[in-house]
Amino acid sequence: QVQLVESGGGLVQAGGSMRLSCAASGEIVTINGMGWHRQAPGKQRELIAVITNGGSTNYRDSVKGRFTISRDNAKNTVYLQMNSLKPEDTAVYYCAALIWAQWDSWGQGTQVTVSS
Repeated sequence: QVQLVESGGGLVQAGGSMRLSCAASGEIVTINGMGWHRQAPGKQRELIAVITNGGSTNYRDSVKGRFTISRDNAKNTVYLQMNSLKPEDTAVYYCAALIWAQWDSWGQGTQVTVSS
């Protein structure tokens, strides 16, 4: 099994920046990729950024150009750098591990609140 622990998050003003971290432990060799998801109040959870083991990245249109996903393999950690934050980015953010083509392991979630 893979365990994921997120850190970062909090309150930021619109236009500000924030970085989330996700540290992985356990059976890391089974991970094919990592992703960041978010869930706003009353909305479904959505995938916003993915990074594969090869380093390829992909983003949801709503965050493209503002968010950057990256990884530090030595630390088994994935990051989400969020710039130009908007109130509509307010959500609980989760990291997840892609294992056998499924989002299998999830972090506990971290709240990001963007004030206008």
